[in-house]
Amino acid sequence: MAVEDTGYVQVASLSELEDEGRQVVSSGGRPIALFHHEGEVYAVDNRCPHMGFPLTRGTVEDGILTCHWHHARFELAEGDTFDLFADDVQTFPTEIDNGEVYLDPDPEPDVPPATRFRNRLADGLEEDISLVMAKSIIGLDEEGEGFYTPLETAVNFGTRYRAMGWGRGLTTLGCMANLYDHVGGRDKRRAMFTGVREVADDSAGEPPRFQQYAFDNRNLSKERLKSWFRDTCEVRDADGAERCLLTAIDTLPPEDVAEIVFSAATDHRYMNAGHTLDFINTAFETAQHLGWEEHADAALASTVAQITDATRSEELSSWRQPVDIAGLCADANDRLSDLVAAGEGKEWERPERFVETLLADDAEAIIDALTEAIRAGATTEQLADAVARAATRRVLWFATNNEFTDWNTVHHTFTYANAVHRASEKTDATELYRACFDGAMSVYLDRFLNSPRAPVPDPDETDRTPADVREDLLAAFDEQGNTNRAAALVSEHFDADGDPDDLKRTLGRGLLREDADFHTLQSLTAAIERFEAVGEKSEQRTALMAAARYMAAHFPTRRAAEQTFSIATRLHRGERLHEVE
Repeated sequence: MAVEDTGYVQVASLSELEDEGRQVVSSGGRPIALFHHEGEVYAVDNRCPHMGFPLTRGTVEDGILTCHWHHARFELAEGDTFDLFADDVQTFPTEIDNGEVYLDPDPEPDVPPATRFRNRLADGLEEDISLVMAKSIIGLDEEGEGFYTPLETAVNFGTRYRAMGWGRGLTTLGCMANLYDHVGGRDKRRAMFTGVREVADDSAGEPPRFQQYAFDNRNLSKERLKSWFRDTCEVRDADGAERCLLTAIDTLPPEDVAEIVFSAATDHRYMNAGHTLDFINTAFETAQHLGWEEHADAALASTVAQITDATRSEELSSWRQPVDIAGLCADANDRLSDLVAAGEGKEWERPERFVETLLADDAEAIIDALTEAIRAGATTEQLADAVARAATRRVLWFATNNEFTDWNTVHHTFTYANAVHRASEKTDATELYRACFDGAMSVYLDRFLNSPRAPVPDPDETDRTPADVREDLLAAFDEQGNTNRAAALVSEHFDADGDPDDLKRTLGRGLLREDADFHTLQSLTAAIERFEAVGEKSEQRTALMAAARYMAAHFPTRRAAEQTFSIATRLHRGERLHEVE
């Protein structure tokens, strides 16, 4: 059979290739590099898989092709790279017939593209190489696997290669998964790139984590496992607690597991400045994104250290003096059974000024308002929602005459309160009332950060289009200190009757182009979750104005990650970075 009949195409003269040593040929518009080396003919994609530099401008020696731009090296025959930052280069089988060089322009891939991109994402996570992760995220999205596969790959990595388990990186990943449906087009890719990048960074240099095993006894009741889990957490026995939790995951429905975990997470006050409950809630939601049966064990087991190693706020002077708010919470917790029993069968409606009471400067009055609400039939979901409304206002009203780091203080309260509300959707456990007390006391402690309250725009009329307002909002994020302007523009977008989904996408665009820190990434996710949870337009406006103020306080940044993402996008399109500035 003639070479032409095999699908191979003629591309060069062997004698000319021998004389020149290398040539660039084209097949189907794709530049291919031919090399004559040690008596053999080799063909590879002429674009270096790292950043697209022409490989014919490189060096071939001892069977190794070296790119001269970043010195990536490739085994010439099969294209395997010596340097993981570069990826393998595509090779093309060659044949010689009658002094002519033929090649197969479309060889069968060794693995499907989606598998290759998933494997490269794992390489990027292991080596903490941002460009590899960005290119993998883009490739997976092109293959229709832009959400689940990156999320699963990063969760598997983060829960296995960080001894402390679930932390900042995996929480960021979970936040980006929750944000995913609220951002547009390419920002979905940016969201997943942000999440996996943070997992890699948080795990870099850390020892691995070794997961425990469930007990063999599958007949343990929820009550027994709950008691054991709380007892082991109380004495900071992480291994014992993990075995109890894994057994619960294996034998109980998700709502019972949620009851067990959130009960232990509220046995002490506002643990780890609210991070403990927030991280656990995000782990639950990430497991739900991926599939409870397959991923709940690894995700939730990795959160145990967030309870056993946590700082307990009743141990902090701020929770003891000058007002013993930890004691107030403890007293309210002791009365919970009676309060819940008294509210049985009753329906509670939030009084008109209930949120304002939670924002007052009388800790005892706040606890009294909460306990009376429970006595009147308030559910954990209703009470958590009220506390979250108060916490949202602390962010919106934050006074910029405070230290910059104080933004974190109101932020912690806000994300904690939001997490409590979302946890109340996963379990109706009585213990979540304790989290409402803790959140309300954190709101109380933050009151001085609203002195004076930042000015908040009132609803008004505008003759501008929503699109113009959104454009100005992004411009406001380009300059430091535009906190009040950002809030005013969000408010104006509501005044202009703009589509809230467009506004959320614009806020997402503003967030994901920045090198946003952990708290800033959390802030918009939580604000959009609050937007979705409340029904009143005024409350939705409040949530997004609060997010815009927080974001504006932290922008702009260097946008180094955006540059990496842009490079990966341009490479994916086939642009020549070495020629175009």
